[in-house]
Amino acid sequence: MIASFQHSPFLRNRIAMNGFDFLFQTVAGVPAWTWVVFFVVVISLLAFDLGVLHKEEREIGIRESLFLSAGYILAAVIFGGWVWWFFGPEDGMHYYTGFLIEKSLSMDNIFVIALIFTFFAIPRKYQHRVLFWGIMGVIVLRAIMIGVGAGLIHEFEWILYIFGAFLVFTGVKMWFMVDHTPDISKNLLLKILKRYIPFTDGLRGNAFWVKESDPQSGRVMRKATPLFLALILVEFTDVVFAVDSIPAIFAITTDPFIVYTSNIFAILGLRALYFALAAIIHRFHYLKYALALILVFIGGKVFLVNIIGKVPPSISLGVTITLLAGGVILSLYKTAGTKTQA
Repeated sequence: MIASFQHSPFLRNRIAMNGFDFLFQTVAGVPAWTWVVFFVVVISLLAFDLGVLHKEEREIGIRESLFLSAGYILAAVIFGGWVWWFFGPEDGMHYYTGFLIEKSLSMDNIFVIALIFTFFAIPRKYQHRVLFWGIMGVIVLRAIMIGVGAGLIHEFEWILYIFGAFLVFTGVKMWFMVDHTPDISKNLLLKILKRYIPFTDGLRGNAFWVKESDPQSGRVMRKATPLFLALILVEFTDVVFAVDSIPAIFAITTDPFIVYTSNIFAILGLRALYFALAAIIHRFHYLKYALALILVFIGGKVFLVNIIGKVPPSISLGVTITLLAGGVILSLYKTAGTKTQA
């Protein structure tokens, strides 16, 4: 279908006449126009989010968070349906599997983000600003990381075995470190930032940077605010979690388009869901065990290829859904009656 559409003489001539022939050039294995469609959808969603729904700084409630997240999820599902129709069922299942894995692994990300906001005493009305601009950074950083990963796999296919071993190791480690809580005050990046960047002693509204007089010299200088420090740590947290999630999706498919689009759509929806999940994230305790098993399963698939052959995408998707559903149901059952955290 792609070939017939891409090489249609009529369409090619009409497109070339209008100076847009580059849209049919191949970029990372797919026509350039498919990337354009993806970025138009993402930018439109973000513009509507910031420019229409959240033009003013305000606190986002649980109900609004759920509706906003549902909108992002609907967009992701529709885009996945288009991938299924245009690229085929196999790529469609790869997309949905990658989407579920990324969204699930990012649950831990929400927990750490909540700790960061608490540490810097960021009011809820400013948290959306940090998360929104954090997404902009994620779009760029994930593109770089996935591009590097795809390039390495293209040149050195054996690196998939390293990814597989890393995923198995990470899954086992996650299983035994479920109750580990990171100490933000001991974060090395935070110590470096505080050492080399002047910062204010408190928030300055919604500003990331301000100009203030130095108490000692009296000289006016630019200073970072705790809001900026929170943004940097949120971005750093995403990079750390991407080290797990990106190899996991590459173990499902090595198609950069599927890997990147499923990643970004999952992150968009999860950031929107943050305000609803932050208060009840403690109720998903057993989900981490399910994620650990998923990582071990996906990592093990890489080594099973030479023994039993490639695991069908439908089985990968089915196992992922089953484990996630089991983790969520068990968590909610075991924590029934638990009070919501403030």
